[in-house]
Amino acid sequence: MTLLNRLRVASEYGQESNRWVNYDIKPVEAERRTWTFWTYHNLWLLVNSNISSYMSGSSLIAMGLTWKQALVSIIVGNAVATVLVVLNSLPGAFYHTGFPLVNRYVWGLWGSFFVLWNRILLSLVWYAVQSWIGGEAIYVCLKAIWPSLETRIPNHMSPSTGMTTAQFVAYIIFMLLSLPIIYIRPHKLKPFFFFSAVTVGVFLLVVLIWSLATMGDSGFGDTISHPGSGGDGWMVAFGVVSTIGAIAAGILNQNDYARFAKRPRDAVLGQMIPFPLYGIICPVIGIVVTAATQNRYGEPLWSLPTLLEAVMDHGGGRSRAAAFFGGLALCVSQLGVNIPGNALSGGFDMAATFPQYVNVRRGAYFTALLSMVCNPWKLANTATTFLAVLSSYSVFLGPMVGAMIASYLIVLRRKIKVDDLFPAQTSASIYYYTYGVNWRAAVAWVCGTIPSLPGFIAHVDPSISVPVGLTRLFYICFLSGITISATVFIALHHFFPATKVQHFVDTAPPAHVLMQEYRERWEGEEDEDIAERLQEQPKP
Repeated sequence: MTLLNRLRVASEYGQESNRWVNYDIKPVEAERRTWTFWTYHNLWLLVNSNISSYMSGSSLIAMGLTWKQALVSIIVGNAVATVLVVLNSLPGAFYHTGFPLVNRYVWGLWGSFFVLWNRILLSLVWYAVQSWIGGEAIYVCLKAIWPSLETRIPNHMSPSTGMTTAQFVAYIIFMLLSLPIIYIRPHKLKPFFFFSAVTVGVFLLVVLIWSLATMGDSGFGDTISHPGSGGDGWMVAFGVVSTIGAIAAGILNQNDYARFAKRPRDAVLGQMIPFPLYGIICPVIGIVVTAATQNRYGEPLWSLPTLLEAVMDHGGGRSRAAAFFGGLALCVSQLGVNIPGNALSGGFDMAATFPQYVNVRRGAYFTALLSMVCNPWKLANTATTFLAVLSSYSVFLGPMVGAMIASYLIVLRRKIKVDDLFPAQTSASIYYYTYGVNWRAAVAWVCGTIPSLPGFIAHVDPSISVPVGLTRLFYICFLSGITISATVFIALHHFFPATKVQHFVDTAPPAHVLMQEYRERWEGEEDEDIAERLQEQPKP
C-alpha cells in the first residue's frame, strides 16, 4: 500500500484523484481556458501541414488516381472531415469536457474504456510513425553537417529492418527532443504552437517558391503533364475516405482540445476555417513541388526529407546549409503535430484509465516510451503501406464517431448531466446504464463495423478475394460506418430508452441554460463540488 500511495497522482489545486477523475480529466475551469481562435488556427496549421499531409498526394497517386482526382479527393475529404470535427467537438466547446468524459454518456462509465483503449492504440502507432518521420528530418540535419554520416556511424542493422544505424540514431535524437515539450501543460502550449506554425508556414512557402522559380525549361514531371488514365469513381471515393482516415483519430477525440477554448466560438471557428484551408493547401504544395522537381532529379520525390537529401547531393555548401535549415523546420513541424496530436491524446486517455496513478504528463511519457515497440521504420517504409496505416482503421473509428455525434445532438438533445460523468458512487450515475455499459452503443458500433470488415480484410491481405460490392463498401467505410452506427444508436434509444437518461433529458432545463450553469461552475480556479466529492473517495 505504501508503494501505491507513493505512485498516486499528487493533489493539484487542492483536488485529489479518484477512480473516475483527476485534475487533467475534470471539466476545464476558466484558468485553463486559454485557447483562442488563433491557438486553434496554429494547431490545425501544424496538424495539416506536416510531412505526412504533404505526402498524402503521393499515396493517392500511388493508388492509381490522377493528380486531378487526388486533388478532388483531398478537397472533398477535408470538407467532410471539417463538418465531423466541428460536430464532434461541440460537447468540449460548450461543456468543457474532454474525450474520456464524453464517451461515458455514450458507452457508459465502464463501456467507455473500449473506446479509450482503441484511441490509446492509435496514439501509440501514430506517435511511432510521426517520430520516425521526425527522425528522418534529424537525419537530414546530421547529413548536412557530416556528408559522410553513414561512415561516421557504421551500420550494424540487418537489411530486413529497412534502416541503418545512423537513421536509428536520428530517430532516438528526435524522441529525446520531444521529452521537454511533452512536459508542458496543454493550456500553456500557445507559444509553442505559434513558433511552430510560423516556422512551418514559412518553410512550405519557401519550398514552393524555390521549386517553381528554379524549375526552368525542365517543366513539370509526368506526375502532372502525363497523368495516365486514373481510377474510377469508386477509387475516388476511396481517396476521399483515405483523406478523412488520415485525421480520423483526431476527429474522434476533438473534445480533448475543444474544452480548452476561451469561448465556444473560438473552438468552432478555429476548426471550421483553418482545418480545411491547410488540409488542402499542404497536399497541393506536395503535388506541385514534386512535379516541379521531378525532371530535375529524375524521379518524383514525394518525401520532403528525401527531397532535401537530393538538394544536398546535387549542390554545394549552400545547398547543404539550405537542407540543414529545411530539416530543422521539418523537425519543428513534426514536434508540433506529434506532441498535441499523439502524446497528449495518449496521455489524456491513460489518465482516464488510471486517474489515481496517471496524469497527462505520465500518460504522455508512457505513450512515447511504448510507441517504440510499434517498429515505425516498418510502418513508414512505402507509400502503399503508409496509405494502409492511414485508412484501414477508419473501419472501426467511423462507427464510434457516429455514436458520439448521434448521442449528443439527437438522443441527449445537447443536455449533459456532467456530475454523473465522474460520480462518487458509480451505480448512482444516470450513465451507469446496464452494469456500467450502454449496450445500445456496442450494438450500434458492431452494426456499423461488420459491413466493412470483408473489404478491410481483403485490403490488408490482397490474396483474399471478396465480392466487388463488399470491396466498394470498404471504400466508403468511414462514412457508411458513421451513418449506420448513428442510425442504429438513435433507433435503439428510441425503442429501448435508458430510463434515467431519458428522464433527465425530458425534465432538465434547455441545453443553453445547462451549458451556462456548468460554465459558471467552472469559472473559479477549482470546482468546490468536485473537490468535496473527490475527498469522499477512500484512499487505498
